[in-house]
Amino acid sequence: MIEQLQAILGTPNVLTGTDTAPWARDWTGKYLGAPAAVARPGSTEDVSAVMAAAHANGWRVTPVSGNTGLNGGAIAPGELILSLDRMRTVRDIRPAARVAEVEAGVVLADLHGAVAPHGLIFPMTFGAQGSARIGGMIATNAGGSNVLRYGSTRALVLGIEAVMADGRVMSLMSALHKDNTGLDLKNLMIGSEGALGIVTAATLKLFPKPQAYATATVAAASLEAALALLTRLQDASDGAVEAFEYMPGRYIERHVARVAGAREPFDTRHEVNLLVELGAVAPRDTAAGPDGRVPLSALLEEQLGAALEDGLVQDAVVASSEAQRRQMWERREASAEITFGPEPIVDTDISVPLDRVPDFMGLVQTRVLAFDPGARDLVVGHLGDGNLHYTVYPSDESLGPRIREIVDDTAVEFGGSFSAEHGIGLSKLGALRRLKDPVAQDAMRAIKAALDPKGILNPGKTIP
Repeated sequence: MIEQLQAILGTPNVLTGTDTAPWARDWTGKYLGAPAAVARPGSTEDVSAVMAAAHANGWRVTPVSGNTGLNGGAIAPGELILSLDRMRTVRDIRPAARVAEVEAGVVLADLHGAVAPHGLIFPMTFGAQGSARIGGMIATNAGGSNVLRYGSTRALVLGIEAVMADGRVMSLMSALHKDNTGLDLKNLMIGSEGALGIVTAATLKLFPKPQAYATATVAAASLEAALALLTRLQDASDGAVEAFEYMPGRYIERHVARVAGAREPFDTRHEVNLLVELGAVAPRDTAAGPDGRVPLSALLEEQLGAALEDGLVQDAVVASSEAQRRQMWERREASAEITFGPEPIVDTDISVPLDRVPDFMGLVQTRVLAFDPGARDLVVGHLGDGNLHYTVYPSDESLGPRIREIVDDTAVEFGGSFSAEHGIGLSKLGALRRLKDPVAQDAMRAIKAALDPKGILNPGKTIP
């Protein structure tokens, strides 16, 4: 296998032995295993040639982009990893159409930088934006802090290019917003975690860069009050809320304890802390008036003041500078670093309907503590779209699998999902097998068998 790969890609682009170390563990450190080799293609043609050889020889192939996933979806002990990290070209930016054509190995932050000079944004953002790559985001249908306004990755992809299991290239690199020519194969590939094909490039939607942001850290009286505030802000701003992030008191404590220089957002501890951000493009909302106030900021201040009088809000700090805005975002974006540590951990990624969030939180905490009275929990989430990362530190590592089941089952009871934005990988395969509609599982297996009859693409993950 290694000799054939070297003939296709050149010896420097086929890594073995200790050179494979960066691909021998996932970001969390929970999943470990050195691959037999790491192939690093530099083009779609290279990926096609590798997959043609893999199909002919029965090699099992796991595609990897930034390796920032949390569910073990990119680990392949003793097998072949195909890394797209060399495919980092932004092929085209078309400002008039507001689209960008990029290769799968483009780092999210680099894409942000490439489109900024055109006055545009690619609106997906999250803490790992400096290392996560577009291919992995598409493979997992990644979410983030701006899903509330712009949607998840699936909503931001107009077209894709993908190499199939047998090496053939499927080109669906359309920039069309409407295309009803048969089955929606693009969206079938998005979220499939490399089990149906390897996405090598994509055509992505761009948006005008907001000319003003209004950002605040808010202490709400309760989760119910927080959701009422979200509705008020959405109505008052005509849907301009870009982020509505939830950080409870325990999250703030852990952030202050673990991050050098971190400070409490308020003088008094509050249990429901929010990061709220509005964004606007139109001059009517962004141009400062005679009093020097930006209308968007004035709107946020007025709404928070009214919510304070009505008892929905207990305290609030509105960012008065870009530096202060960044400090607020840094508190939220440090979540992965402060959540993961040396202690045993159960990290979940659930979503429930907005109006069920308070009830879910109350019941899941009760159930977890009833099973493991010594457990501690930590929550952070995208409250605006109902996505919560409910983390539990069990008193004993052996209790972890049952605690994961409790959290997942409770989410589904409330009409929710056990996987909101991080994919399935290895860690959620059991939950999918237990909780996904059995007919849907049969359909998933049938599609996998049709597109990858030898079962060589990211085997043992995502599809039971």
